[in-house]
Amino acid sequence: MNRIDQKFQEGKKLLSIYFSAGHPNLEDTVPVLKELQKAGVDLIEIGLPFSDPLADGPTIQQSSTQALRNGMTTEKLFSQLENIREEIHIPLILMGYFNPMMQYGIERFCSRCAQIGIDGLIIPDLPVDVYQEEYKSLFDQYGLYNMFLITPQTSEERIRFIDRVSKGFIYMVSSASVTGAKNTFGSEQTDYFKRIAALQLKTPTLVGFGISNAKTFTAATEHSFGAIIGSAFIKFLEEKGVGEIDSFIKSIR
Repeated sequence: MNRIDQKFQEGKKLLSIYFSAGHPNLEDTVPVLKELQKAGVDLIEIGLPFSDPLADGPTIQQSSTQALRNGMTTEKLFSQLENIREEIHIPLILMGYFNPMMQYGIERFCSRCAQIGIDGLIIPDLPVDVYQEEYKSLFDQYGLYNMFLITPQTSEERIRFIDRVSKGFIYMVSSASVTGAKNTFGSEQTDYFKRIAALQLKTPTLVGFGISNAKTFTAATEHSFGAIIGSAFIKFLEEKGVGEIDSFIKSIR
């Protein structure tokens, strides 16, 4: 069974953390993973830096740019993760844009992911219908889940199509804006969370974009299976460093 499925069977509200590989420093990737697992995080999304990250807010864009300046590449990340399953046992997801994966070669990329022990991918600019028609069989061959994003503007028809195609979880974007930390959610977001919950999808949902503290984590998980924190964690890493990760996770739940 895929580690992502196993995690959702634990019956608790899940905390997923996103960070950019190779940031703040090139060789921080594995230390960050170890500290996050030790702190009790449920899933980790490893960002594959890209020069034009359209869905990301300024914090993640800057971390991605810094990682590229540090020398991070797809091959470098795979090299860093080569023996990661000797130490990391929770689900690992690569999140990135489709262009670097195509440049690397899609089958070669999937093969390396499977070899390392990556559980799934999040590719914001790969439409679900294109995935289903052209790539799903390849992902299935290598045992990789592909998670899709929905927003408050996504139609119910599209959401149900994504639900049929999906494995793992659906990434429920809290608003139509780019990523970034917020201190609270308004009634518009809360109504959206309730509306998606009422659809009773077969695939569990995790809320992302705007989760930054215990208050927003609790609000986001009231009507979903968990939440994803990215920008707030990256800012913390820049300010406090890898050694203080445990205190950040403790502040969330």
